Amino acid sequence: MASRSLPGGELSAGAADRLPYPSAVANWRRSLADGFWALDRALGGQRRPTRIQKWVARHPIGTGLCVAVPFALFLLLLSSEEEPDDSLFAVMFGLLGGLVFGLTAASERLRQRRLKRLGIWDGS
Repeated sequence: MASRSLPGGELSAGAADRLPYPSAVANWRRSLADGFWALDRALGGQRRPTRIQKWVARHPIGTGLCVAVPFALFLLLLSSEEEPDDSLFAVMFGLLGGLVFGLTAASERLRQRRLKRLGIWDGS
């Protein structure tokens, strides 16, 4: 692979692969992130977290399990005994529900880190 020429000089083939994104892509990603945080502020994302939100952020796996197990058991109770696929369906949807809640808890953890970084919340 040939080397690239930049205003600052020549780059080797390995260093050329580590160049940052072109400015158009970086601007697009930045504007997308700015839009997300503006929506977050409009929905109250810069308020101090409640006690439940603190617990959920500290225990994302436990939150996912607290949702997945009862949901899967409920779906198992509703499933018919004649169809073996119904129990698989119940377990899969229980795990999917737990995964969604676990990922939501992980995003709450990131939100709380951001609040600490911005100085809005002291972490207590």
